[in-house]
Amino acid sequence: MENPKKITVIGAGPGGYVAAIRAAQLGAEVTVVEKNALGGVCLNVGCIPTKVLLHTAEAFSIAKEGALIGLKADNVAVDWNGLMERKKAVVDTLVGGVATLLRTNGIRIVEGEASFATPREISVKKKDGSKESIPSDAVIVATGSEPVLPPVPGFELDGVITSNEALSLERLPDSVVLVGGGVIGMEFASIFATFGVKVTVVEMLPEILPMLDEEIVAVLKGVLERRGVLFHTGSKVVGVEKKGSKLAARVETPKGSLVLDAEKVLVCVGRRPVTRGLGLEHLGVAFERSRVKVNSRMETSVKGIYSIGDCASHIMLAHVASREGEVAAENIMGHAVNMDYKTVPSAVYTAPEIASAGLTEREARGRGHDVKIGKFPLMANGKSIILNDMDGMVKYVVDAKYDEILGVHIIGPRATDLIAQGGLALRLEATVDEILTTIHAHPTVGEALLEAAMAVQGRAISLPKKA
Repeated sequence: MENPKKITVIGAGPGGYVAAIRAAQLGAEVTVVEKNALGGVCLNVGCIPTKVLLHTAEAFSIAKEGALIGLKADNVAVDWNGLMERKKAVVDTLVGGVATLLRTNGIRIVEGEASFATPREISVKKKDGSKESIPSDAVIVATGSEPVLPPVPGFELDGVITSNEALSLERLPDSVVLVGGGVIGMEFASIFATFGVKVTVVEMLPEILPMLDEEIVAVLKGVLERRGVLFHTGSKVVGVEKKGSKLAARVETPKGSLVLDAEKVLVCVGRRPVTRGLGLEHLGVAFERSRVKVNSRMETSVKGIYSIGDCASHIMLAHVASREGEVAAENIMGHAVNMDYKTVPSAVYTAPEIASAGLTEREARGRGHDVKIGKFPLMANGKSIILNDMDGMVKYVVDAKYDEILGVHIIGPRATDLIAQGGLALRLEATVDEILTTIHAHPTVGEALLEAAMAVQGRAISLPKKA
C-alpha cells in the first residue's frame, strides 16, 4: 500500500477544519496548525457568538410584546452578564465539538504559528517556544481575516471598538455610533436597538447593505428606524475625540458636518485577509491586493499550495470557506472539482432576517435578462401573523424567456433557514412552475415561497384580486 498523502492545513476555522476532515476521509494523513482557538473567527468572535446575542434579542423582543400574544411578562430585563456566560458556553461547546471531529478523523492538531520554510515544509513556532518542521505533499492555507480599522484620527481611543470587542463588553452602552452599514453593522444595530441602546449608523455608500435587493433592504431599514435607529448614508466619520465620559464623532454628510456623541464607536467597515508572516510572497505565491490568488480548484500560483476562506475568497462567508475547503481537499486527493459560487446564500441575522441567493433585480437587468418579478408580503401569510412577525416579503427574480429562477430574496422570520430552497432552485435551474407545483406545508412561513412563485404568473391565491 502506498504511503498516504501528507496534507498540512494552516488554520482551523470553518474552512480549515472542514478541509482537514474531507482530506482525512479521502485517506490523507492530515496535520492542522492553529495559533489561536479551534473554530477560527466564526466560532469564537464571529457567526456563532453574534447569533447567540441575536437570539436573546429576539426572545427579549417577544417577551416585551407579550400582551400582544397573550403573555404576561412584566419587568423583562437583559441580564448582560448572564448573556455573556451563555455566549461562552455555546462557543466552548462548539469549539470542543471541532476538536472531537478532528480527533475522531485521525487528524493531528499542532498549536502554534506556521510559516513556509519551503513549498513542501511548514515550520511551526509552538506556544511553548519550541519549533517543529512538518513535511507536506500539499498545504492548504486557511488563515482567515481580521477587522479593518481605517486610519481615521481618534480611532485609536478607548471606546472605539470592532466587532471583536463588541461581543465581550462588560455592560450594554447607552449609545453607539456604528460606522458601516454592511452585514456586521446591521446585525449589531439590530442587537443594540432591541436592547434599548441609542444607535446611529454612518455609512459611506448611498444605502445600507448595498449588495442586497433594494426592496428587501428598504423593509429592514424601516423596521430599524421604527426602533429608533438613525441613519446617515452617503456620509463618513472623519474623526473621533474624547468628550468627557463619551466620544464625539465628527461626520461629513451630504447636508454638512455634524457631531455625534456616544458612549461607544463601533467600527464595522469590513475585514481584511490575514496572511502576514506566512512567507507566501517569498515562494512566489500571487496575490490580488491583499488576497491570495487562487484558481477554481483553490490552488495558488505555486503548485501544491492551496488557499481557501477569507484569506483567498472574494466572498467572506463561513459556508463558502467550508465548501472551498472541500474543493481544495478533493483536488489534492486526485478528484477534479471546480468551485461554483452560483448557489451561495447571503444571510443577515437581523430582526427581521434577510436571506438571498442568486441575482438581484438590478443585477439581472444589468446582465441583459428580460425579467419578471413575483412578490408576496408576509402580512398575508398565516404563520407570520401567528408569529406577530409580518414585516417582510418573498421576491423572485425570473427570466421571462425561459421562466428560469435567477434570484430568490426573503426578508422575514426564519429567512436564513428558508433560503436553502432558493439555493436548490438555482442549482437545479428550476422554473417557476417547478416551485408552484411543489406542495408546501400549511401553515408555514415557507408557503410564502409558493405564493411568490404564483405571483410571478399573477395567480397568488392569498392576495386580493386586482381590479
